Amino acid sequence: MKRLLISSGIIVLLAALASLYLRHHYERFLETPLAIPAHGHVLLIEKGSSAQAIVERLEGLGFTEASWEWKLLMRLEPPTIRAGEYRLEPSLRPPQLLHFLSTAAEVQYRFTLVEGWAFSQLLDALGRDEVLVQTLDENDSETLVLTEVLSEVETSLPEGWFLPETYQFTRGDTDLDLLKRSHQAMVLALEQAWLSRVDDLPLASPYELLILASIIEKETALDSERAEIAGVFIRRLKLGMRLQTDPTVIYGMGDAYDGNIRRKDLRTDTAYNTYTRSGLPPTPIAMPGKSSLQAAAQPSDGDTLYFVADGKGGHTFSVTLKEHQAAVNKLIGKG
Repeated sequence: MKRLLISSGIIVLLAALASLYLRHHYERFLETPLAIPAHGHVLLIEKGSSAQAIVERLEGLGFTEASWEWKLLMRLEPPTIRAGEYRLEPSLRPPQLLHFLSTAAEVQYRFTLVEGWAFSQLLDALGRDEVLVQTLDENDSETLVLTEVLSEVETSLPEGWFLPETYQFTRGDTDLDLLKRSHQAMVLALEQAWLSRVDDLPLASPYELLILASIIEKETALDSERAEIAGVFIRRLKLGMRLQTDPTVIYGMGDAYDGNIRRKDLRTDTAYNTYTRSGLPPTPIAMPGKSSLQAAAQPSDGDTLYFVADGKGGHTFSVTLKEHQAAVNKLIGKG
């Protein structure tokens, strides 16, 4: 009986020691950060992934071991795993990882839609993005955009209908998702510009304002000049003068434009040639930013009717044709 008691005591003692050891080992596991590289790691979790499967993936990456401690932790604190893409930092400990995967925001990517881009340039940039899901057919992308994105506006071309900004998105978003967001942003910006327009603006609709804003966008990269250039165009429209703006001619030339615009190009009639046709072109020629929209809605007062590049990144504005010709001669070295 005495031996039995001693044996039982030894067993209890060993069990207690083993329990203490395992508890100490488990607590050390909870406090030890995963072996994530110093630069972090982006982890993509697909829909339906289990916590155990994620741990096994992390083991394959050398960040941890799929041990009994993980199984105990997941039993004591059952995780809710959300599909998505997450950036893991090297300081994450096991309990923090499970909490992080159920609460953290997904990794954000950026796509910048540049002011002055044509729709074709936007499509090219979307097609080169390595994260966006590509859904646009190269041969039928314009039709798809018109039906899936621009169905609520009366337009035959998508040109100009997307607001230049930097948009954030997450993996899994499609090119059409981004186009829808940028289109809605343009609709709102155009509405705000139209509501803020000055009296007696010779524009019949927000769409005409969008067309004028696109020309302003292509004429200058300086915010300080946009309203003054808008003033020149508005005064020309009121007087019945042709706009005579090179960017519209270039747009009308399409693939024939080789980087140079010649006198014969100015005389060759197209729907977009504002040297041969009066009024605005039929559609925008680019995607204008908010500053160009605002300039078209609130042009500067004045009496200038001409402008030409000054060779320094800006423009020289003139009231008379004689003044304008003198500025042109100065630019080409004849003045």
